[in-house]
Amino acid sequence: MNKGKITSLIRQLGLMHRIDKLKFYADKIKNRSKNKRFLERNPTVVLPPDYLIYESFQLDYEKYFIGGKESAVWLKEELSAFIDIKNLRILDWGCGPSRILRHLPEVFGNNCTFFGVDYNARSIEWGQRNLAGISFSKNTINPPLPFKDADFDVIYGISIFTHLSEANHPLWFDELNRALKRGGILLLTTQGDAYKAIMTDKEKAAFENNQLVIRDNVVEGHRVFSAFQPPIFIKKLFESHCDVLLHDAGKSESWGINQDTWILRKK
Repeated sequence: MNKGKITSLIRQLGLMHRIDKLKFYADKIKNRSKNKRFLERNPTVVLPPDYLIYESFQLDYEKYFIGGKESAVWLKEELSAFIDIKNLRILDWGCGPSRILRHLPEVFGNNCTFFGVDYNARSIEWGQRNLAGISFSKNTINPPLPFKDADFDVIYGISIFTHLSEANHPLWFDELNRALKRGGILLLTTQGDAYKAIMTDKEKAAFENNQLVIRDNVVEGHRVFSAFQPPIFIKKLFESHCDVLLHDAGKSESWGINQDTWILRKK
């Protein structure tokens, strides 16, 4: 049976958050030995509470920390093709427990300044207490951001639109552009064509008709709220404010599915 049909039924019954909490405890048990070894090898690494790590990614300390640094290096490489990595104001929109953001001062350097914003108060409080050299602010699931117009040279959001409602797609895109300088760079990831492999027939038909596909009946912004974005839908959303510099379509891998990467320049 298609997994999407199973989860659709669970959503209809209002059980998705309960099932996901059980999965958290299962992952905690599954990765206990591996995570213990990580702590023994890295006694100075300060980690967020387990549920914050799980909610934003996976409950795997090595993937959170080492994988987060690898993602920071990838981010710098992607951005370097389109902007000089010097003296930049950089915002992580939806930073969560700073899996990527915590590494940017070391990876980017070059007199850049770094900011993180998230609707999860616990993630923001943890970052404020534990990560120096980064400014953290809380927002809500809806705009606005707590920043002035044209405040940033770069804004990136890794798997953030993927957890937003249809109504919030244009609202947040307009808000990101408000906070971005003219000529500034946006890097965003979405769930594109490769995700048709896990869709139900009904979802796939809507997606292929260039409609946004939403799996909801859960709290918006949470990991179990999922949005799938056809590339044409995204291009129409972006084109009024930005030029598309790069669209790197995701693909299926042995471990799962890559998201699409979009790099945009504000007009």
